[in-house]
Amino acid sequence: MVIDILTIFPKMFDAVLGESIIKRARDKKIIEINVIDIRPFTGNKHGKVDDKPFGGGPGMIMNAEPFFEAVNYVRKKTKDLRVKTRVVLMSPRGKALDHELAKKMSGYEHILLLCGHYEGIDERVRDHLVDEEVSIGDFILTGGELAAMVVIDSVVRLVPGVLGNDDSSADESFSKGLLEYPQYTRPANYKGMKVPEILLSGDHEKIKKWREGESLKETSKGRPDLMRKKRRKK
Repeated sequence: MVIDILTIFPKMFDAVLGESIIKRARDKKIIEINVIDIRPFTGNKHGKVDDKPFGGGPGMIMNAEPFFEAVNYVRKKTKDLRVKTRVVLMSPRGKALDHELAKKMSGYEHILLLCGHYEGIDERVRDHLVDEEVSIGDFILTGGELAAMVVIDSVVRLVPGVLGNDDSSADESFSKGLLEYPQYTRPANYKGMKVPEILLSGDHEKIKKWREGESLKETSKGRPDLMRKKRRKK
């Protein structure tokens, strides 16, 4: 998988892409991630990427030109790879990111993430470049960079070979539409706080049933909306 990110703040991605699972995936050449500053793609010597909105209003709107030019540049660069590019705009108008969407996106060959800023992006970018829009929640962020990082992290971990054990992602929260069951490790007794006896029993069938029950209990308590969604699917 190749992920390209178009942004005016490329340094924001340094720490996230250079640590932990994402770093290991890049080192193993499972994932290629490129952060591209769109300022050089403007038609002015100052690299100005925004302007006042037509019709008036507060704030500044990002120009269409740097996005169109940068997307064309990336498409030419990846043309020889013969991969299908999906242009994804981080946007409050987009589909809410969940495990199902992350799983779908983990199957894409090439993701091109567009990060807006200020009061938004010229609508022509959305109309003529974007394949899909993704939102990470109903709240306001300064720009699309943080949202893009969340998308990258949630998607990359689902790409085969990224996690040490591909079965790891199958047991995580939301993978089956439920929250994950409680987890414990050594010591079995820490200052009088004991691990449930069933987890020490060695009876894998009973442990499995306990975990399923705890998963349902945790989801019902913390995320009843997920329980309703799961019931509707049955």
